[in-house]
Amino acid sequence: MINNRNRSVVRDMKWNADGQRICIVYEDGAVIVGSVDGNRIWGKELKGLQLTNVEWSPDGKNIVFGISNGEVQIFDNIGNFCTKMTLFCLTNVTGAVKISGIEWYDGKEGFVEPNCPCLAVCFDMGRLQIMRHEMDENPVLIDTSMAVMNIQWNNCGSVLAVAGVQKATGQDKDINVVQFYTPFGEHLRTLKVPGKQIMQACFEGGGLRIALAVDSFIYFANIRPNYKWGYFSNTVVYAFNKPDRQEHCVVFWDTKNGEKYVKYVRNLLSITSCGEHCVLATRADDSSGQHVLVLCNAIGTPLDSKYIEIEPLFVAMTRSHVIVASKEAFYSWQYRSPKKLTALELQTHSKRKDVRERMFHIDDVPSGAGEGIKDVSKALAPTHDPVCCICASDKLLILGRESGTIHRYSLPKACFGNEECAQLPSTPAVTQLHLIALGYH
Repeated sequence: MINNRNRSVVRDMKWNADGQRICIVYEDGAVIVGSVDGNRIWGKELKGLQLTNVEWSPDGKNIVFGISNGEVQIFDNIGNFCTKMTLFCLTNVTGAVKISGIEWYDGKEGFVEPNCPCLAVCFDMGRLQIMRHEMDENPVLIDTSMAVMNIQWNNCGSVLAVAGVQKATGQDKDINVVQFYTPFGEHLRTLKVPGKQIMQACFEGGGLRIALAVDSFIYFANIRPNYKWGYFSNTVVYAFNKPDRQEHCVVFWDTKNGEKYVKYVRNLLSITSCGEHCVLATRADDSSGQHVLVLCNAIGTPLDSKYIEIEPLFVAMTRSHVIVASKEAFYSWQYRSPKKLTALELQTHSKRKDVRERMFHIDDVPSGAGEGIKDVSKALAPTHDPVCCICASDKLLILGRESGTIHRYSLPKACFGNEECAQLPSTPAVTQLHLIALGYH
């Protein structure tokens, strides 16, 4: 395709989802759509618009144009104007803004969950919004606090990479960074990159590597996804998305005889396993805000389930307990009574109906003693020092907090023992690796 236009320059070009059409935009407002074999399909002059970016909708019915004044306009696939996009992320922003990237995940490899945000629009001063569709009036809003150069989704729409420059803490110089976010705005990781100026970040087709253009160099970084999986009773249980289904496909693979059992789970959040069982943490289908813990055996048969009020951000499992923690509270479910309980203890256990489930706020002192809290609103009360990781053995539960404080609880039979706390010196935040290194796991 040859287009001799000496009065302007190409600013962006994008293929549609099936790779059959390409849209090329010029700075002076000229738009050309061509076929994969280089033939021109149509062209149009958008008078008075200085174009900077272009993106196709996943179904190929709409084209999104970025304008030099910061506007985002939506056209149909033959060049007719439809509407302007509402940019909620620019609320209270003054002065000129520039679009750093418009990226719309096409859904070819499935979505993280149904109705998942997939259209990202980012500006040079770091404001970003992620929308479910072009008319979404409740987008995810993020302030990256960096000068953004470009953005890109990974292959399955589960991670958005934001590349740019950020002021180093306590220093005058700028540093190159790539921030990684989920479609729901949760920050996953910060990657610092050497060099003077980062310009682009691009995921490999399989999503397991990312290429970074810095100065005259190309850097490669490996991506290590947090896979949903577990191992118990000679069985590997793992989950993945299929493009043609909204649910997660969960496979129970018996490594001893090679048999596989498949089940489909909606809104799956995590998989944790221990002993002869695994627990699947999911989000309830209704709008109650509840979450569900599903206890399964090695062939995927649900044995028991519990509805909980706190968000299961962190899950640990022993041979008798499932412990779930949000940032503010933690919940214990004794899913199986220990085998060596005496008759008297069993009788006492049966009379105390609530002994199998307990919930505690992390700021309660001691937070693991007593019968726990019954009022859900108390468990949801905010804390200045959130939980950031947990791990457990048959006798101990360890919770780490962002300040570096760790809480240790005993797990005798059916109840929590006394709490012990320690402060890790010069530790800004505890991670799972710290807890394992302490030898408690």
